[in-house]
Amino acid sequence: MSGFVEKPEPLQVPGLTHLHTGKVRDLYETESGDLVMVASDRMSAYDWVLPTEIPDKGRVLTQLSLWWFERLTDLVPNHVLSTDLPAGAPADWAGRTLVCKALDMVPVECVARGYLTGSGLAEYNEARTVCGLALPEGLVDGSELPAPIFTPATKAAVGDHDENVSYEEVAHQVGAETAALLRQKTLAVYGRARDIARERGIILADTKFEFGFAGDELVIADEVLTPDSSRFWPADQWQPGRAQPSYDKQYVRDWLTSSASGWDRRSEQPPPALPDEVVAATRAKYVEAYERLTGTAWT
Repeated sequence: MSGFVEKPEPLQVPGLTHLHTGKVRDLYETESGDLVMVASDRMSAYDWVLPTEIPDKGRVLTQLSLWWFERLTDLVPNHVLSTDLPAGAPADWAGRTLVCKALDMVPVECVARGYLTGSGLAEYNEARTVCGLALPEGLVDGSELPAPIFTPATKAAVGDHDENVSYEEVAHQVGAETAALLRQKTLAVYGRARDIARERGIILADTKFEFGFAGDELVIADEVLTPDSSRFWPADQWQPGRAQPSYDKQYVRDWLTSSASGWDRRSEQPPPALPDEVVAATRAKYVEAYERLTGTAWT
């Protein structure tokens, strides 16, 4: 069992139709058929949406995504039409709302890994593979891979777990041509972002993207290269063979699985509220990621 500890009631806004409440975002449709994506301050971990929010998180995710979208347009177009608030939208949507074109979404989480950790490390330790891709002996937690790899996953509903799948399975599901395009675009965007992050003292260990089609054109959607969808490690503290310090939600995951939380993630019990100090430290990590990457102060 997993999902929302307590699912929020969607806000009703004149002129907008509520479509979906996800782990972090609320999705609406305008009368003309465009999508309105509102990033909340909700935090998810281990397939649960936690009962405690992280202040400013929705704005950080939105503003950082916009910053990255600008730097990726020559590689792949994005779905953003406007950052203007729709008429009648509440003032607190400012800075965390995007008006986007509706796409025919591809039901695949497009994951790029340049370093070994997380679920990839678990599979490697069992079989010396990640998503069926053979890797050399001798790698440890945090090792840089010989080259970045495309390791897709099936996109799960809220409360379900994304499952790593092979490239062949993706090709079977969406067709060989689309699978090849997803892999090419995922690795191209990862390579660009890895180099930009490295210049700013951050290792982009892995990240995930979502794509959709506007007609025949592949478009990148949702969020990109945020602390929710990526692992960001301080380059000057990188040390393979251990868990790495990070500017992302790993801090929350680590607290939840520590004795301090008192929570057993294997049970069906929902996770506990986050203490104030964990909330403050998580917010600080998200803000620091934004500031180090963009070079501008968070306001």
